[in-house]
Amino acid sequence: MKSPTVSTPLALWLDPEAALSPEHSHALQASGWAVMPVTTLDNLLSHAADAAMVVLHLTLDATRLKAVQQLLQDAGLSTPVVCRVERHELDLAVEATQAGALTVLAAQDVRTSSWQRLHTQINPHTPRLSPQPVRNVVFVDPASQHLLALAQKVAQADVTALLVGPTGSGKEVLARVLHEASARANGPFVALNCAAMPENLIEDMLFGHEKGAFTGAHRDQKGLFEQAQGGTLFLDEIGEMPMHLQSKLLRVLQERQLTRLGGQNVIPLNVRIVAATNKDLKKAITEREFREDLYYRIATFRMRLLPLAERPGDIMPLAMQCLLQHDKKPWQLNPQAQLQLLQYPWPGNVRELENVMRRAMVLCTDHVVTPAHLMFDDWLTASAAAPAPLAASVGHAPADLSVPVKPAAFFDEFMSAAQSNFGLKEPVVADEANSLPTDLHSAARMNEHQVIMATLASTPSKTEAAKRLGISPRTLRYKLAQLREHGLGMASAAY
Repeated sequence: MKSPTVSTPLALWLDPEAALSPEHSHALQASGWAVMPVTTLDNLLSHAADAAMVVLHLTLDATRLKAVQQLLQDAGLSTPVVCRVERHELDLAVEATQAGALTVLAAQDVRTSSWQRLHTQINPHTPRLSPQPVRNVVFVDPASQHLLALAQKVAQADVTALLVGPTGSGKEVLARVLHEASARANGPFVALNCAAMPENLIEDMLFGHEKGAFTGAHRDQKGLFEQAQGGTLFLDEIGEMPMHLQSKLLRVLQERQLTRLGGQNVIPLNVRIVAATNKDLKKAITEREFREDLYYRIATFRMRLLPLAERPGDIMPLAMQCLLQHDKKPWQLNPQAQLQLLQYPWPGNVRELENVMRRAMVLCTDHVVTPAHLMFDDWLTASAAAPAPLAASVGHAPADLSVPVKPAAFFDEFMSAAQSNFGLKEPVVADEANSLPTDLHSAARMNEHQVIMATLASTPSKTEAAKRLGISPRTLRYKLAQLREHGLGMASAAY
């Protein structure tokens, strides 16, 4: 009886400062590792469940290592971290070892043997073919329940599926539901973010290579298609795939077989394809950025995920899930906090909701979340109440800038929260002559308004203002449009 095939172990390469070099990529692949570069902690976390190790480049101190370890621990993962350190940074190598790194390698080390030794340490032969099952998936809103029922039906048919929806709406979660509800549930679930991979590596990652296919290819390497045999291959952000690879992908999907780079043997495939995108692929087709024939090949069944704001029934269950995921103690959301969560438009969808709830956990000490604990990424919302009559100008805004504010009803609650959460002891007396906003939401909106308008007044262009504010010109235009909707004349002029 043959032993079950185990996929090539995945190493996540985290180096925000420099791209993965071809030499290091070839050394890892030649030693039996599949390598995926990641540049942010969010990207790392989205693939960490599938990874056998994280390769981290350290500079200055071990702070980055500790942040990665804490992130993995919060996600319930014990993925080992291997650190790369410059040869002359001996103190940093010692510090990394003391901080819990599995091992430390010289940043310049491209020897295959160095990476082969990690196989024994990490024991990648332990089956890791599929990620941990999706637990506590939230499909509460009627629209979400309809989508879940549809996904469970589609899962029973062995057809390709295209998931369409905005960033952060849960496309990979739905892809895992399709996998786990199908007859392929015991097979591997393999994911690739087409936008996160360097163009010259995607082809090798997908289709694999034969020994001698290029310099440094010292052994045969299975691609993700082969690693997903008997299971599901999830191609996220497929709209970002280069055109020349779209042609090869189309051929593989049509013929259900492939040939590795540098090889001649035809390998039959038994893989289900689930693709996802946040782009309008029909528009991309008209602009000759995406192949029409590939679109119809991957979109046998097309499912659209709504933005979080359009499925309000999911907001509160997701918020509670975020709280309980990181702290099993009972949590409560008071009615005012629930109302704010339901009224906010959630431009960042589920990912933004997770960020807001994590901040609330930091600020809240009694496991009862109130509006004082909610800090949103974007305070200027279309659902915000219309501005009250103009009151006195606040802070150091320009003399001709008046800020819409409301009476100071929130001051006592704010000071109580500050004393509770931050140990503020000295009493602070409110100047009753000044009008203050009624809650932290309005306070932050007022302050952001001041900063934006003051920056615009002191810069020659909106492009320069956006640069100083640390946001993109597009984000600045969006914020100015919202200010204009609230009836702020200066925003209209600036817009």
